[in-house]
Amino acid sequence: MITVSTLTYYPVKACRGFDVPTSNIGRMGLEHDRRMMVVTPEGTFLTQREYPRLALITPTLHNEALTLSAPNYDSLQLGIQKSGAPAPVEIWSSKGVDAIDQGDEAAAWLSNWLGTSVRLVHIADGFKRRLNPNYAINADDHTGFADGYPILIISEESLQDLNSRLDSPLPMNRFRPNLVVKGCEPFAEDTWKRIRIGGVEMALVKPCPRCVVTTIDKETLAKSKEPLKTLEKFRRHELGAIFGMNTIPLNEGNVEVGMSVEILE
Repeated sequence: MITVSTLTYYPVKACRGFDVPTSNIGRMGLEHDRRMMVVTPEGTFLTQREYPRLALITPTLHNEALTLSAPNYDSLQLGIQKSGAPAPVEIWSSKGVDAIDQGDEAAAWLSNWLGTSVRLVHIADGFKRRLNPNYAINADDHTGFADGYPILIISEESLQDLNSRLDSPLPMNRFRPNLVVKGCEPFAEDTWKRIRIGGVEMALVKPCPRCVVTTIDKETLAKSKEPLKTLEKFRRHELGAIFGMNTIPLNEGNVEVGMSVEILE
């Protein structure tokens, strides 16, 4: 039987995530996931590609409060602002995304940690960042500040298969999935088109091409050629070296660790 083994929130894009036993899933993906983002003063998004130290920041949530912490660095707690006068930000090809600035205190904390001037923003309530129409199921499919799709699914067996080919095994956090499943063949998720978990139906629409972020150790920030070097050998696709499936929720509901995954198509 295929089951959900891990659910992970990444509240701030490019920062660390944390596992939860249950999550409400909406059309934008897991509740709280990648609703916030670090941007330049001009509103351009930042990632671990340019600033690997983002990987050491741990955001945690309690009600409507966000805590930011980092190694040997004073933590910061602030209330999350979701409404107000929006400012446009840019992420990949999406321009003019309405976002709410989270204030000077958050900006100063992140700027000091990263060594450059940045701001923290939250996607504005009600804003819909539309998905690529070539892969969307419905015209109003949308996401927050994820790279391109609301949910990323990977199976434990796929990681085990990859690790069997590497000199040193890698943890799942190199790939930053929201939803990890177990109980299937390696890379079985590549073949799924629609699944149901509890009452939530999801469409798996596009393999996820992997980038250099996967080569950064999330504890030491050391960089290597793996896993891209190995993925290029046996997971080469027209999109790139693929690992994991980009997924769109088709309705809303609750998902819990341990729930069974029903393959509909």
